[in-house]
Order: sequence, then structure tokens, then C-alpha cells
Amino acid sequence: MTSEATPDDAGQSEFDNLDCSAVIADVWLMLDDECDDASRRRLQKHIDECGSCFAAYGIEEKVKSLISRKCGGDQAPSGLRERLSIEIRRTVLIRQAESD
Repeated sequence: MTSEATPDDAGQSEFDNLDCSAVIADVWLMLDDECDDASRRRLQKHIDECGSCFAAYGIEEKVKSLISRKCGGDQAPSGLRERLSIEIRRTVLIRQAESD
């Protein structure tokens, strides 16, 4: 009797076995509290078990802390924020149009 993996099982094990480049790419999402709890747990599990990712996470955490201390009260000018917002919306619309 063979056990076939369901699509959910395949996706789960694929995510559980994250490679280091995927974890490092998502470290800032964790640091900025921009990922859901399940993603945070999986990323944290990998970081706890992988020495090189743990070291990279520590470096990124220190960089974020330094930036926060040095630039914590600074805000981008409203014109810049508005231009960035427009550009982000434009990019999203272009990508949506391209995928349709």
C-alpha cells in the first residue's frame, strides 16, 4: 500500500524544507512583523536549526535595530510617499494586466 501525498501535503513539506536563500529573503518580513503566524513559525524553525541562517538573521536584526535607533523619528516627505504609492499601484496594475 502506497501513500500518495495530497497537494496540501506536498506544499507543506516543500515549505517546511525551505532552503536558506528563501529564509534569508524573508527575514525582513519576520523582523517587520509582515508575515502570518504560520510563516513566522516555519521561518523561525529553520533559523533555529540552521547555523548560517541564524547568523544571517542576527546580522539583519542588528542592522534593523541600528536603523531604527538612528532614523527612528525620521519620516519621508509626503510628496515622496505619494509618488511611491502611485508607482506601487501602477506596477501592480501593470502586472495584473500582464497576467490576464
